[in-house]
Amino acid sequence: MSAAPRLPAYSLFAAYLAAAGLPIYIHAPKFYVDEYGVSLTLLGTVLFGLRLVDVVQDPLLGRFAAHTRAYRGTTVLIAGAAMAAAMLGLFAASPPIAPIWWFALMLTVVFSGFSYLTICFYSQGVGSAGSLASGGHLRLARWRETGALLGICAASVAPIVLGGFTPFAVGFAALGAVALWAMRRQWSGTAIPPEGFGPVLRDATSRRLLLIALVNAAPVAVSSTLFLFFVESRLGAPTWQGPLLLLFFLSAALAAPVWSRAAERWGAQPVLLSAMVLAIAAFGWAALLGTGDVWAFAAVCALSGAAVGADMTLLPAIFARRMAQIAPGASEGFGLWSFVSKLTLALAAVALLPTLEAGGFVAGGDNDAAALTLLTLLYCALPCVLKLVAIALLVRTRLPEEPEPLQAAPVLPARDQA
Repeated sequence: MSAAPRLPAYSLFAAYLAAAGLPIYIHAPKFYVDEYGVSLTLLGTVLFGLRLVDVVQDPLLGRFAAHTRAYRGTTVLIAGAAMAAAMLGLFAASPPIAPIWWFALMLTVVFSGFSYLTICFYSQGVGSAGSLASGGHLRLARWRETGALLGICAASVAPIVLGGFTPFAVGFAALGAVALWAMRRQWSGTAIPPEGFGPVLRDATSRRLLLIALVNAAPVAVSSTLFLFFVESRLGAPTWQGPLLLLFFLSAALAAPVWSRAAERWGAQPVLLSAMVLAIAAFGWAALLGTGDVWAFAAVCALSGAAVGADMTLLPAIFARRMAQIAPGASEGFGLWSFVSKLTLALAAVALLPTLEAGGFVAGGDNDAAALTLLTLLYCALPCVLKLVAIALLVRTRLPEEPEPLQAAPVLPARDQA
């Protein structure tokens, strides 16, 4: 039995990873539009192209993580340093080549490092949770995903609070140094033979969980991609972008441990379904708002953010639990999970940004009623439809139960533990 994981270190590392995930989809496109005049269509195309790279890359990174498990501490350090350097290049350096190509190059490094670190981090947690008391997967997920949501909160408002994107990039690099140091003793372990994708793809429950993750993450991808545009143009409140974004993710962070404890008491499935219904109600309300409705939209942010807290906490815990049951190595499984999680953001970018531009929408400009209506439909109605599909899938899925006793669940060998 391995030693219990250092949960605060897991939480801090999750914050570092999360700061390089969703906030980049929020900040980077708007930064390159405002700073360099790159078109929305071109940015959406590049983001989608980078995700096509992940179609091959993420599963391969999962296999690489499995084959190099004995050297995980070293590979994690290299990936973390590369990601921090690329973030500085993305936001703090003047592009030495055409901005769109620099955007693509730096994001390739950021996303590659993010993918590899996510795969290692989540697969490590599968075995580490086995050393905790009953409900270990949900307990570890509560620390990990709460840290991740706090990292998203900080990264979402950091450019505003710190006064620009250069301080944001420097702060991200500093956070990375602290997080890598805190996790330095959590990676050691004895290599075990890679299991490949077979155990994951042959398992009907795992395939269904990956599909649910894909569909359920799509509304978050849609709202994240369009959030700043909606606040600026539909509500006419550009100065409220930072506070509202912080409220959204802070609500998610505060709600995450509540959802986790509720799932321990009543079960993950009914709790997750409740969160999905809450998200639909929130986005349905947002569709009724217009110019100046800032306080009403603040309530929408609080409710929809709380719902996201359940998505980000419960689904990864459920998938990790299944991996512990069928594929303790789990690196390849989380390679697939990482790909599915990011694919939704890419699809949102390639579908929504060009659609907005084709509909006459101009970021930061004067938009007519038709363009604003299109923005509202994409931001509010589309997530509701996608959530309904996710609900239908979840209702028809039998989720894996927590092993009893938890210590009997498959775990990684000693050198792969904390």
